Amino acid sequence: MRIEHLRQRLQALGANPRHQQRVLRLWSQALPQTSGRRQIEHFLPAALVAELPAIAQELAALATLESQHPGEDGSARLLLKLADGQMAETVLLPRDGVCVSTQIGCAVGCVFCMTGTTGLIRQVGSAEIVAQVALARSLRPVKKVVFMGMGEPAHNLDNVLEAIDLLGTVGNIGHKNLVFSTVGDPRVFEALPQGRVKPALALSLHTTRADLRAQLLPRAPRMSPEELVQAGEVYARTTDYPIQYQWTLLDGINDTEEELDGIVRLLTGKFAILNMIPYNTVPELPFKRPSEDKAISIARRLHQRGILTKLRQSAGQDVDGGCGQLRARAEKPGRKVIALRVG
Repeated sequence: MRIEHLRQRLQALGANPRHQQRVLRLWSQALPQTSGRRQIEHFLPAALVAELPAIAQELAALATLESQHPGEDGSARLLLKLADGQMAETVLLPRDGVCVSTQIGCAVGCVFCMTGTTGLIRQVGSAEIVAQVALARSLRPVKKVVFMGMGEPAHNLDNVLEAIDLLGTVGNIGHKNLVFSTVGDPRVFEALPQGRVKPALALSLHTTRADLRAQLLPRAPRMSPEELVQAGEVYARTTDYPIQYQWTLLDGINDTEEELDGIVRLLTGKFAILNMIPYNTVPELPFKRPSEDKAISIARRLHQRGILTKLRQSAGQDVDGGCGQLRARAEKPGRKVIALRVG
Protein backbone atom coordinates (compact mmCIF):
# COMPACT_ATOMS: atom_id res chain seq x y z
CA MET A 1 0.00 0.00 0.00
CA ARG A 2 1.10 3.53 -0.77
CA ILE A 3 0.26 6.54 1.36
CA GLU A 4 -1.36 8.19 -1.65
CA HIS A 5 -3.74 5.24 -2.00
CA LEU A 6 -4.65 5.61 1.67
CA ARG A 7 -5.34 9.31 1.16
CA GLN A 8 -7.61 8.51 -1.78
CA ARG A 9 -9.53 6.00 0.30
CA LEU A 10 -10.00 8.52 3.10
CA GLN A 11 -11.12 11.17 0.64
CA ALA A 12 -13.72 8.78 -0.78
CA LEU A 13 -15.11 8.51 2.75
CA GLY A 14 -15.59 12.26 2.93
CA ALA A 15 -12.33 13.16 4.66
CA ASN A 16 -10.99 16.62 3.82
CA PRO A 17 -7.20 17.22 3.90
CA ARG A 18 -7.31 18.07 7.62
CA HIS A 19 -9.16 14.85 8.42
CA GLN A 20 -6.68 12.86 6.32
CA GLN A 21 -3.72 14.42 8.13
CA ARG A 22 -5.27 13.52 11.47
CA VAL A 23 -5.62 9.84 10.55
CA LEU A 24 -2.08 9.72 9.14
CA ARG A 25 -0.63 11.56 12.14
CA LEU A 26 -2.15 9.24 14.72
CA TRP A 27 -1.21 6.14 12.74
CA SER A 28 2.41 7.18 12.12
CA GLN A 29 2.81 8.05 15.80
CA ALA A 30 1.27 4.75 16.94
CA LEU A 31 -1.66 6.47 18.65
CA PRO A 32 -5.26 5.21 18.67
CA GLN A 33 -7.56 6.80 16.10
CA THR A 34 -9.85 7.78 18.99
CA SER A 35 -7.14 9.91 20.63
CA GLY A 36 -7.99 13.45 21.62
CA ARG A 37 -10.41 15.24 23.92
CA ARG A 38 -13.32 15.37 21.49
CA GLN A 39 -15.27 12.35 20.35
CA ILE A 40 -14.48 11.65 16.72
CA GLU A 41 -18.20 11.51 15.89
CA HIS A 42 -18.34 15.26 16.55
CA PHE A 43 -15.95 16.34 13.80
CA LEU A 44 -15.16 13.46 11.39
CA PRO A 45 -17.51 12.48 8.55
CA ALA A 46 -19.89 9.69 9.54
CA ALA A 47 -18.69 7.41 6.73
CA LEU A 48 -15.11 7.78 7.90
CA VAL A 49 -16.03 7.16 11.54
CA ALA A 50 -17.78 3.96 10.53
CA GLU A 51 -14.76 2.71 8.57
CA LEU A 52 -12.01 3.82 10.98
CA PRO A 53 -11.85 0.55 12.96
CA ALA A 54 -11.41 -1.46 9.76
CA ILE A 55 -8.85 1.02 8.40
CA ALA A 56 -6.87 0.94 11.66
CA GLN A 57 -6.89 -2.87 11.55
CA GLU A 58 -5.63 -2.90 7.96
CA LEU A 59 -2.85 -0.42 8.79
CA ALA A 60 -1.77 -2.54 11.76
CA ALA A 61 -1.67 -5.60 9.49
CA LEU A 62 0.76 -3.94 7.06
CA ALA A 63 3.64 -4.99 9.32
CA THR A 64 3.24 -7.40 12.23
CA LEU A 65 5.90 -8.60 14.63
CA GLU A 66 7.08 -12.14 13.86
CA SER A 67 9.99 -12.21 16.29
CA GLN A 68 12.11 -9.84 18.39
CA HIS A 69 15.79 -10.27 19.19
CA PRO A 70 17.13 -7.86 21.87
CA GLY A 71 20.83 -7.02 21.81
CA GLU A 72 23.14 -6.23 24.69
CA ASP A 73 23.77 -2.75 23.29
CA GLY A 74 20.14 -1.68 23.71
CA SER A 75 19.14 -2.46 20.14
CA ALA A 76 16.61 -5.05 19.04
CA ARG A 77 16.29 -6.82 15.71
CA LEU A 78 12.69 -7.21 14.60
CA LEU A 79 11.56 -9.70 11.99
CA LEU A 80 8.30 -8.41 10.55
CA LYS A 81 5.69 -10.10 8.40
CA LEU A 82 4.08 -7.92 5.75
CA ALA A 83 0.48 -8.34 4.62
CA ASP A 84 1.45 -10.59 1.68
CA GLY A 85 3.56 -12.87 3.89
CA GLN A 86 6.96 -11.46 2.89
CA MET A 87 9.45 -10.95 5.71
CA ALA A 88 11.23 -7.65 6.33
CA GLU A 89 13.66 -6.49 8.98
CA THR A 90 13.48 -3.44 11.20
CA VAL A 91 16.02 -2.56 13.87
CA LEU A 92 15.36 -0.65 17.07
CA LEU A 93 18.54 1.34 17.59
CA PRO A 94 19.98 2.67 20.85
CA ARG A 95 19.05 6.28 21.63
CA ASP A 96 15.54 6.22 20.16
CA GLY A 97 16.34 5.35 16.56
CA VAL A 98 14.88 2.83 14.14
CA CYS A 99 16.35 1.38 10.94
CA VAL A 100 13.74 0.46 8.31
CA SER A 101 13.78 -1.65 5.15
CA THR A 102 12.77 -0.24 1.78
CA GLN A 103 12.90 -3.39 -0.34
CA ILE A 104 12.55 -7.14 0.05
CA GLY A 105 15.94 -8.23 -1.18
CA CYS A 106 18.19 -5.89 -3.15
CA ALA A 107 19.41 -5.58 -6.73
CA VAL A 108 22.74 -3.87 -6.01
CA GLY A 109 24.44 -7.13 -5.09
CA CYS A 110 27.13 -5.80 -2.75
CA VAL A 111 29.45 -8.78 -2.49
CA PHE A 112 29.74 -8.56 1.31
CA CYS A 113 26.01 -8.15 2.00
CA MET A 114 23.54 -10.92 2.87
CA THR A 115 20.48 -9.04 1.61
CA GLY A 116 21.84 -8.82 -1.92
CA THR A 117 22.29 -12.59 -2.26
CA THR A 118 18.57 -13.02 -2.97
CA GLY A 119 18.30 -10.29 -5.59
CA LEU A 120 15.32 -7.95 -5.58
CA ILE A 121 12.03 -9.66 -4.68
CA ARG A 122 9.76 -6.64 -4.47
CA GLN A 123 9.52 -3.00 -3.44
CA VAL A 124 8.22 -2.00 -0.02
CA GLY A 125 5.30 0.42 -0.31
CA SER A 126 5.44 3.82 1.35
CA ALA A 127 2.69 2.82 3.79
CA GLU A 128 4.63 -0.35 4.65
CA ILE A 129 7.69 1.78 5.39
CA VAL A 130 5.71 4.03 7.73
CA ALA A 131 4.12 0.92 9.26
CA GLN A 132 7.59 -0.20 10.36
CA VAL A 133 8.02 3.09 12.20
CA ALA A 134 4.55 2.86 13.74
CA LEU A 135 5.26 -0.66 14.98
CA ALA A 136 8.60 0.46 16.41
CA ARG A 137 6.86 3.32 18.20
CA SER A 138 4.45 0.87 19.77
CA LEU A 139 7.49 -0.70 21.45
CA ARG A 140 9.61 2.33 22.38
CA PRO A 141 10.03 6.04 21.57
CA VAL A 142 11.35 6.84 18.10
CA LYS A 143 13.01 10.15 17.31
CA LYS A 144 15.21 9.10 14.39
CA VAL A 145 14.52 6.98 11.30
CA VAL A 146 17.36 5.55 9.23
CA PHE A 147 16.62 4.15 5.76
CA MET A 148 19.49 1.70 5.91
CA GLY A 149 17.84 -1.71 6.26
CA MET A 150 17.16 -4.24 3.55
CA GLY A 151 17.25 -2.78 0.04
CA GLU A 152 18.56 0.25 -1.83
CA PRO A 153 16.31 3.29 -1.20
CA ALA A 154 17.30 4.90 -4.51
CA HIS A 155 15.75 1.95 -6.34
CA ASN A 156 12.41 2.59 -4.62
CA LEU A 157 12.63 6.35 -4.68
CA ASP A 158 8.96 7.33 -5.00
CA ASN A 159 7.87 5.18 -2.06
CA VAL A 160 10.77 6.24 0.13
CA LEU A 161 10.29 9.95 -0.55
CA GLU A 162 6.56 9.63 0.13
CA ALA A 163 7.32 8.00 3.49
CA ILE A 164 9.95 10.63 4.32
CA ASP A 165 7.50 13.43 3.56
CA LEU A 166 4.90 11.97 5.93
CA LEU A 167 7.37 11.19 8.72
CA GLY A 168 8.96 14.63 8.47
CA THR A 169 5.60 16.40 8.74
CA VAL A 170 2.76 14.76 10.67
CA GLY A 171 5.08 11.94 11.77
CA ASN A 172 6.95 14.39 14.01
CA ILE A 173 10.47 13.29 13.05
CA GLY A 174 13.04 16.07 12.62
CA HIS A 175 14.21 16.39 9.03
CA LYS A 176 17.85 15.76 9.90
CA ASN A 177 16.80 12.74 11.95
CA LEU A 178 15.59 11.12 8.74
CA VAL A 179 18.67 9.52 7.16
CA PHE A 180 18.49 8.42 3.52
CA SER A 181 21.21 5.85 2.80
CA THR A 182 22.29 5.02 -0.75
CA VAL A 183 25.15 3.57 -2.76
CA GLY A 184 24.84 6.67 -4.94
CA ASP A 185 22.42 7.33 -7.75
CA PRO A 186 22.09 10.54 -9.79
CA ARG A 187 18.31 10.48 -9.26
CA VAL A 188 18.83 10.90 -5.51
CA PHE A 189 20.76 14.13 -5.92
CA GLU A 190 18.08 15.48 -8.25
CA ALA A 191 15.06 14.48 -6.15
CA LEU A 192 16.07 15.09 -2.53
CA PRO A 193 16.61 18.87 -2.79
CA GLN A 194 13.12 19.28 -4.30
CA GLY A 195 11.20 17.79 -1.38
CA ARG A 196 9.71 19.87 1.40
CA VAL A 197 11.41 17.43 3.79
CA LYS A 198 15.12 17.22 3.08
CA PRO A 199 16.65 14.28 4.94
CA ALA A 200 20.22 13.77 6.00
CA LEU A 201 22.19 11.76 3.48
CA ALA A 202 24.41 8.72 4.06
CA LEU A 203 26.51 7.64 1.08
CA SER A 204 28.07 4.18 0.90
CA LEU A 205 31.64 4.87 -0.18
CA HIS A 206 33.68 1.84 0.99
CA THR A 207 36.66 2.62 -1.25
CA THR A 208 38.33 5.52 -3.03
CA ARG A 209 39.18 3.34 -6.04
CA ALA A 210 36.67 3.19 -8.89
CA ASP A 211 37.84 -0.26 -9.99
CA LEU A 212 37.49 -1.74 -6.50
CA ARG A 213 34.13 -0.06 -5.99
CA ALA A 214 32.86 -1.75 -9.18
CA GLN A 215 33.90 -5.10 -7.72
CA LEU A 216 32.42 -4.54 -4.26
CA LEU A 217 29.18 -2.94 -5.51
CA PRO A 218 28.78 -4.63 -8.91
CA ARG A 219 25.38 -3.21 -9.83
CA ALA A 220 25.64 0.22 -8.27
CA PRO A 221 25.38 3.21 -10.65
CA ARG A 222 28.76 3.93 -12.17
CA MET A 223 29.54 7.07 -10.19
CA SER A 224 33.21 7.28 -9.35
CA PRO A 225 34.17 8.01 -5.73
CA GLU A 226 35.11 11.53 -6.82
CA GLU A 227 31.72 12.09 -8.48
CA LEU A 228 29.90 10.67 -5.45
CA VAL A 229 31.70 12.98 -3.03
CA GLN A 230 31.22 15.99 -5.31
CA ALA A 231 27.45 15.36 -5.50
CA GLY A 232 27.33 14.77 -1.76
CA GLU A 233 29.12 18.02 -1.05
CA VAL A 234 26.57 20.00 -3.07
CA TYR A 235 23.73 18.44 -1.09
CA ALA A 236 25.51 19.01 2.21
CA ARG A 237 25.99 22.72 1.49
CA THR A 238 22.41 23.03 0.23
CA THR A 239 20.91 21.51 3.38
CA ASP A 240 23.57 22.74 5.81
CA TYR A 241 24.04 19.23 7.18
CA PRO A 242 27.10 17.00 6.74
CA ILE A 243 27.11 13.92 4.55
CA GLN A 244 27.66 10.65 6.38
CA TYR A 245 30.06 8.55 4.32
CA GLN A 246 29.76 4.85 5.13
CA TRP A 247 32.86 2.69 5.00
CA THR A 248 32.77 -1.01 5.88
CA LEU A 249 36.28 -2.07 6.85
CA LEU A 250 37.31 -5.24 5.02
CA ASP A 251 40.60 -6.67 6.21
CA GLY A 252 43.35 -6.34 3.61
CA ILE A 253 41.00 -4.85 1.00
CA ASN A 254 39.99 -1.29 1.85
CA ASP A 255 42.09 -0.68 4.97
CA THR A 256 45.39 -0.10 3.16
CA GLU A 257 47.69 2.93 3.24
CA GLU A 258 46.61 3.71 -0.32
CA GLU A 259 42.98 3.90 0.79
CA LEU A 260 43.79 6.08 3.79
CA ASP A 261 45.63 8.52 1.54
CA GLY A 262 42.66 8.42 -0.85
CA ILE A 263 40.21 9.23 1.95
CA VAL A 264 42.27 12.24 2.97
CA ARG A 265 42.44 13.37 -0.65
CA LEU A 266 38.68 13.01 -1.19
CA LEU A 267 37.28 14.31 2.09
CA THR A 268 39.67 17.04 3.22
CA GLY A 269 37.68 20.26 3.47
CA LYS A 270 34.38 18.51 2.82
CA PHE A 271 31.28 18.94 5.00
CA ALA A 272 31.35 15.30 5.98
CA ILE A 273 31.56 12.61 8.65
CA LEU A 274 33.21 9.28 7.89
CA ASN A 275 31.53 6.33 9.59
CA MET A 276 33.81 3.30 9.66
CA ILE A 277 32.15 -0.01 10.47
CA PRO A 278 34.28 -3.16 10.90
CA TYR A 279 32.83 -5.97 8.81
CA ASN A 280 30.98 -8.84 10.46
CA THR A 281 32.61 -11.99 9.10
CA VAL A 282 30.29 -14.37 7.20
CA PRO A 283 31.54 -17.96 6.87
CA GLU A 284 30.18 -18.25 3.33
CA LEU A 285 31.92 -15.09 2.07
CA PRO A 286 35.63 -14.47 1.47
CA PHE A 287 35.93 -11.32 3.61
CA LYS A 288 37.34 -10.82 7.07
CA ARG A 289 36.94 -8.31 9.84
CA PRO A 290 40.09 -6.35 10.72
CA SER A 291 41.38 -6.59 14.26
CA GLU A 292 40.01 -4.13 16.79
CA ASP A 293 43.44 -2.55 17.23
CA LYS A 294 43.79 -2.04 13.48
CA ALA A 295 40.34 -0.46 13.17
CA ILE A 296 40.99 1.89 16.08
CA SER A 297 44.36 2.86 14.64
CA ILE A 298 42.84 3.64 11.22
CA ALA A 299 40.13 5.86 12.70
CA ARG A 300 42.63 7.66 14.94
CA ARG A 301 45.08 8.30 12.12
CA LEU A 302 42.37 9.67 9.85
CA HIS A 303 41.14 11.93 12.62
CA GLN A 304 44.66 13.19 13.16
CA ARG A 305 44.84 14.02 9.45
CA GLY A 306 41.77 16.19 9.66
CA ILE A 307 39.02 13.73 8.68
CA LEU A 308 36.17 13.57 11.18
CA THR A 309 35.99 9.80 11.61
CA LYS A 310 33.71 7.74 13.82
CA LEU A 311 34.36 4.06 14.42
CA ARG A 312 30.96 2.43 14.72
CA GLN A 313 29.64 -1.04 15.37
CA SER A 314 26.60 -2.54 13.67
CA ALA A 315 23.77 -2.55 16.21
CA GLY A 316 22.85 -5.89 17.73
CA GLN A 317 25.85 -7.91 16.59
CA ASP A 318 25.23 -10.42 19.36
CA VAL A 319 21.81 -11.22 17.83
CA ASP A 320 23.06 -11.74 14.26
CA GLY A 321 23.22 -7.99 13.75
CA GLY A 322 22.92 -7.22 10.09
CA CYS A 323 19.96 -6.61 7.85
CA GLY A 324 19.06 -9.63 5.78
CA GLN A 325 20.19 -12.33 8.16
CA LEU A 326 17.05 -12.69 10.29
CA ARG A 327 15.07 -13.10 7.08
CA ALA A 328 17.62 -15.63 5.83
CA ARG A 329 17.35 -17.61 9.05
CA ALA A 330 13.53 -17.53 8.88
CA GLU A 331 13.65 -18.98 5.37
CA LYS A 332 16.34 -21.54 6.29
CA PRO A 333 15.96 -22.16 10.05
CA GLY A 334 18.94 -24.50 10.24
CA ARG A 335 21.37 -21.94 8.89
CA LYS A 336 23.07 -19.36 11.10
CA VAL A 337 24.11 -16.32 9.11
CA ILE A 338 26.02 -13.26 10.23
CA ALA A 339 26.23 -10.31 7.85
CA LEU A 340 26.15 -6.56 7.63
CA ARG A 341 24.02 -4.57 5.22
CA VAL A 342 26.20 -1.72 4.02
CA GLY A 343 24.59 -0.48 0.87
